[in-house]
Amino acid sequence: MDNYEKLLDKARKELPDSVLKVERFEIPKVRGHIQGNRTVINNFHQIAAVLHRKVEHLLKFVLKELAAPGELKTSALIIGAKIPAARINDKIQKYAVEFVICPECKKPDTKLVKEGNVTFIKCLACGARHPVKAKMQ
Repeated sequence: MDNYEKLLDKARKELPDSVLKVERFEIPKVRGHIQGNRTVINNFHQIAAVLHRKVEHLLKFVLKELAAPGELKTSALIIGAKIPAARINDKIQKYAVEFVICPECKKPDTKLVKEGNVTFIKCLACGARHPVKAKMQ
């Protein structure tokens, strides 16, 4: 039995760090291309689904942050400007911090609840409730 535990410890030390992470929430990176003067994002609906938010809400935030016009098609988001994917990913990450991830326990198991004129992030994991700082309805 002692030999087994030594072998187990040795195996764990040789594993890469990424295998031992317990991160279960990962926002997909945007997939798309630049077409003339426009940027086409093919997986925008998938990103909104992973964040458990309405596509329209995410769209409004991203377009406002990028200061660019855009329209949502059934298969893709078309932004009326040439924007690098890294910049769009940064804006989606910012959205997740402001509207998805619980400030208390850092888990993504939240929902947006509107009470009067104030929107709250209600955490389904720890029960915390925090007002949303951004003025977006």
